[in-house]
Amino acid sequence: MNYTTLISAADLQANLANPDWTVVDCRFSLADTEAGHSAYRFGHLPNARYADLNQDLSSQITDQTGRHPLPDVRALANKLGTWGIANHTQVVVYDDASGAFAGRLWWLLRWLGHDKVAVLDGGSKHWQQLGLPITTILPKVKPVVFRPYLNTSGCLDARALENGLATKKLCLLDARTPERYRGEQEPIDPVAGHIPGALNRPFQQNLAQDGLFLPPAVLRQQFSNLIGNYSPDAVVHNCGSGVTACHNLLAMEHAGLRGSSLYAGSWSEWIRDANRAVAVG
Repeated sequence: MNYTTLISAADLQANLANPDWTVVDCRFSLADTEAGHSAYRFGHLPNARYADLNQDLSSQITDQTGRHPLPDVRALANKLGTWGIANHTQVVVYDDASGAFAGRLWWLLRWLGHDKVAVLDGGSKHWQQLGLPITTILPKVKPVVFRPYLNTSGCLDARALENGLATKKLCLLDARTPERYRGEQEPIDPVAGHIPGALNRPFQQNLAQDGLFLPPAVLRQQFSNLIGNYSPDAVVHNCGSGVTACHNLLAMEHAGLRGSSLYAGSWSEWIRDANRAVAVG
């Protein structure tokens, strides 16, 4: 069985010894960029590798990019190979934020044509609550070759997004908190507000109180109510820098609403161009 959206702790535990599986720890903090790696050293899931959002899953910021530009394809493919991820590998990614950061690597792998990747439902917090094993032992990794097959259909740039919104062919969902979406608060970026025409879907709404994803049927109803007559493949996701937007995309895929896209540059790239409109409220 291939896992392509979410995987339960029980299913992962049953496959920890499978040589064709690789687990990747994606814990990260925007407030403390060393916190994730530090947490990994103090304890992680058995055989897990560590992926740093800034160093491994993004490229260098420029004057034209958002805060987390997409990584170079060749560099990311090489990194995956050093982690022991081949094209046939089942990958499981996790964090301690219910998928808010792990969703980035889930999406990136799909971007590279690798669909056998799933986010651990509930992440490391739920794993530990169940009393499942944590270790400080670093994995012994045998490097392999990962060959990327880039899937550009699921990623839009700013121009394509502008055109799609202007012609009402696209439905844009913003994964940030309501306060940031409305422009009332902006703790990270220099301009507050949202892309005109965007609808607000805070990614936290994909989760139950216990940090697990809501059932697929519930997610399907919620997203269907929000996007109305738009088909799933006409939906585009954004957030502050293209990271938590992947959470909404994952939730839609898990709900069977397949084919939505990511505006990877997101709000922090959008506002780099002063000619692009900004909405508040």
